[in-house]
Amino acid sequence: MTHIRAATPSDFPTIEHIARQTWPVTFGEILSADQIEYMLGWMYSQASLTEQVNQKGHVFLIAETDTDEPVGYVSYELDYGHADAFGETATPALSPKVTKIHKLYLLPQTQGQGLGRLLIEEVGRRAQAAGNTALVLNVNRQNRAVQFYERLGFGIAKTEDIDIGNGFLMQDYVMLKPLNA
Repeated sequence: MTHIRAATPSDFPTIEHIARQTWPVTFGEILSADQIEYMLGWMYSQASLTEQVNQKGHVFLIAETDTDEPVGYVSYELDYGHADAFGETATPALSPKVTKIHKLYLLPQTQGQGLGRLLIEEVGRRAQAAGNTALVLNVNRQNRAVQFYERLGFGIAKTEDIDIGNGFLMQDYVMLKPLNA
């Protein structure tokens, strides 16, 4: 049985380790090795993770096996923005508060076992408890996870091309999932 717990700064090396195990498998056919390494350094250094938590309000949750082995993580931010900023998927019934899922990665050997769903459901519960009415995330347009998110009720709200520096571009879908009250 897997359990989910809040991450602490002492988990940052574990989060980086999982990212470094997962990214080449996830993005190896989508992004160049140089872009993968650039993005890992940009997003997963100790300084970057500290800034994400302390200055940007990101919360990390760790998924662990029953033997307390970390196998994945999610990061999210409550009260991220206005649902109407995310395109046609948003409706007037949504409040202006959404929760942004910034990262969701599982070790390759644990994918397909329902852990991603559990992490998203936990973020959804926390979002609803905070009065947020939708989840939003970015995903590379070529990432197989697009279909996973669609199965969980996310819809494509818009596309974004984000210049991240060093000549690299993130070509994403912005996906939105209303949370049922």
